[in-house]
Amino acid sequence: MDQALKSRIMEKTRCLIIGGGPAGYTAAIYASRADLAPVLYEGIQPGGQLTTTTDIENYPGFTDGISGQLLMDTMRAQASRLGADIRNGHVTELDLSERPFKVWIDGELALETEALIVATGATAKYLGLPSEEKFKGLGVSACATCDGFFYRKKVVAVVGGGDTACEEATYLAGLCRKVYMIVRRDVLRASVAMQEKVAAAPNIEVLWNCNTKEVLGDESGVTGVRLLRKDGTESDIAVDGFFLAIGHHPNSELVRPWVDVDENGYIKTEDKTSRTNVEGVFAAGDVQDPIYRQAVTAAASGCRAALDVEKFLK
Repeated sequence: MDQALKSRIMEKTRCLIIGGGPAGYTAAIYASRADLAPVLYEGIQPGGQLTTTTDIENYPGFTDGISGQLLMDTMRAQASRLGADIRNGHVTELDLSERPFKVWIDGELALETEALIVATGATAKYLGLPSEEKFKGLGVSACATCDGFFYRKKVVAVVGGGDTACEEATYLAGLCRKVYMIVRRDVLRASVAMQEKVAAAPNIEVLWNCNTKEVLGDESGVTGVRLLRKDGTESDIAVDGFFLAIGHHPNSELVRPWVDVDENGYIKTEDKTSRTNVEGVFAAGDVQDPIYRQAVTAAASGCRAALDVEKFLK
């Protein structure tokens, strides 16, 4: 980056929020009500992961559920009405070495901010199959807690062999008629306790030494999975839903040079607050939550971050 550009600060703000998911929008709502005049940049996926889902049944306040896109649009509109300056744009560079912090948007626009809320979320890991991408939201999901309800008494498959996969499979086993676990090895990587839960569920069948070659479906959605076994043979199983449980990637790369993260890249926050090790930098949502990763918990952490910023600035 050219030093002349870096030194040309075009705008100053008291509170900058990076990320336009439930954590970012909620932080913007609370920061606006606190008269902090927040600026929020939505990034490359306005609305976050929820915009890739269909109906959400477990967000409080919506008796008949609500679509992920509509929920995010509603949060965005509420934050905007209260005074948040919500902008399209992608943060490409930060300098958190001193306050005010310097921020570059799309490599061009420079800002200074007194406080920063990082709400960039986490991205679910996928297998990278074209058919998987084709059926996202039509039977392919990376969140059993979010979407399992839609597969009550149906047959589903879960990909993965770790604790997350076992947790997802046992959760789905309480809803679904049959759950296949697609495991590429001949053992589970999960803890003994999670393995025992899987073994105790009569409607979970583990398919060992299998990789997913293709997700099968039609215009109505997923209908099956084509498996490639270790011995080179292929076979198809009929399923109504296909769940990925091979991990998440926290979108924390921008702040890692300054902010402490755990071994998986999730931002560390102090005690029960949103504070990071850098004074004036706060984290909210899935980028700092390796456990729950729910819309409602992300929104709650956005609230905490805004309240922490208000206290910090005032």
